[in-house]
Amino acid sequence: MRLDLLRHGETTLSHTLRGHTDDELTENGWLQMQSTIQQYVARDTNWDVIFSSPLRRCHAFAINLAEQLERPLQLNMHIKEMYFGDWEGISTQSIYENEPELLANFWQFPTKYHAPNGEPLEQFLQRVKVGFDEIHTQMKIHQWNRALVVTHGGVIKLLTCLARQQNIDDLLTMPAELGTLYALNLTKVDNQIHFSEKTAI
Repeated sequence: MRLDLLRHGETTLSHTLRGHTDDELTENGWLQMQSTIQQYVARDTNWDVIFSSPLRRCHAFAINLAEQLERPLQLNMHIKEMYFGDWEGISTQSIYENEPELLANFWQFPTKYHAPNGEPLEQFLQRVKVGFDEIHTQMKIHQWNRALVVTHGGVIKLLTCLARQQNIDDLLTMPAELGTLYALNLTKVDNQIHFSEKTAI
């Protein structure tokens, strides 16, 4: 199964760690996503279905696109961004000024350190896996072969890390630009989902 992962565009709180904070796309953020999608539609890229995080910065665009392309839309609660606890809605600059050591530890060793009262990486990993297991099941039931998944930077970085079979501590070095699309293959072997990279069109 082919997954095209679209990261949401710029939001009203793009200068912060948004996590589960439900901020909205800016006009520029919407245009970033629209521009990317238009390039793929122009190349006759056909998605069978669109999956989306329920947060507005993903969901609002996904609703509009599903109507435009006349494709089914499915929300998946498990593919939301990592929850940053006490750091939600706070800029990294502000965190750096107040908790530099904790922030540095989090950036370098996210498997060992997480935001105060935030979601540990292992918990985030398991949640996202559940979400894509559900996506795999739905695609199999409906015989969908290619899906567009509108989601978040943390989710895309995590899946890219898994696809490249890199240490999960390398998570934050993975690419996930605003409004950009990334292609992965999704398979299920021995009841375990697996990801592999596919060069984008």
